[in-house]
Amino acid sequence: MSEKLHIIPHKHQINRRLRNKMKGHRSLVIWFTGFSGSGKSTLANALEEYLYEHGYHTFVLDGDNVRKGLNSDLDFSDEARKENIRRIGEVTKLMADAGLVVMSAFISPFKEDRERVRSIAGEGNFIEVFVDCPVEVCEQRDTKGLYAKARKGEISNFTGISAPFEAPENPAIHIQSDKEPLDVSVQKLISYIKPKLNLPNE
Repeated sequence: MSEKLHIIPHKHQINRRLRNKMKGHRSLVIWFTGFSGSGKSTLANALEEYLYEHGYHTFVLDGDNVRKGLNSDLDFSDEARKENIRRIGEVTKLMADAGLVVMSAFISPFKEDRERVRSIAGEGNFIEVFVDCPVEVCEQRDTKGLYAKARKGEISNFTGISAPFEAPENPAIHIQSDKEPLDVSVQKLISYIKPKLNLPNE
């Protein structure tokens, strides 16, 4: 049996509330989930551009970018996917604690893992965005050539082809990216999220 770790978190004087006050807005975790090619990263980046231009402090976390660094040791097995999302959840919480509006764009196919991130972030700090697009349309787009490789068996455990996706049952925002233009989707995001960035009256 390994020695028990004695971890005692240090309580800092400067906290999330004070950082939010300094920045002039609340920090949030905005979680985009959906198939590869559904438009998650496109929406996250478009939302970030708007928020940045209007003085909000932001950061986008994207699946491919995180897997090249922090999670480069993980494969795409179910257990590795769960660990991938767990780590990202912890990172998004740290970034939100730092006062940022964090946009996280990840397939995150399992409901249990998304709920874990919600728990890590805190119920009032987590906004789930379901970027809903039929796998057939995502496959037609196939900008990265991933679906073609999955069909050939070159990629295993590929969501929508050889691995399941558990769609959110009650997302805060439901985007149907195959049916509405990007600017309409972005405006829907802005209308919902912007009021939630207001600081509470103290």
